[in-house]
Amino acid sequence: MTHVVFYGKPGCSGNARQMDALVAAGHTVEVRDLLRERWTAGKLLAFLAPLPVAEWFNRSAPAVKAGAVVPENLGVEAALRLLIEQPLLIRRPLLKVGRARRVGFDAAAIDAWIGLADAPPDGLDGCIHNDASPGHCAAAAA
Repeated sequence: MTHVVFYGKPGCSGNARQMDALVAAGHTVEVRDLLRERWTAGKLLAFLAPLPVAEWFNRSAPAVKAGAVVPENLGVEAALRLLIEQPLLIRRPLLKVGRARRVGFDAAAIDAWIGLADAPPDGLDGCIHNDASPGHCAAAAA
């Protein structure tokens, strides 16, 4: 159906479920490593610009959870600088279909955009952690 470029974090169970939902809906998914991508302000803004700065950030990132980074207190330039320096802070996934770009995985919005046949309606925007793998999605890449 649709070719989706999916920027996610390798090993993230939430991103894996999101990719599975896209594939189950018949889409092809080109996976890219969000943490290894060479981000520039322009590349990030192509995804992030329509959103308020606070919505650019991964709320599960250790620095955000610990209060070391408070997205609501950042302006555009400071936020972009942090996101480029620490890609783990970027809200994921970043999705690209043609020229259109999206941030996060709101199943209803994705369904309206490109379709998510038979995908669970809730619980796809974010990580799921269990006792066997605490924090594995939020841990910094080695």
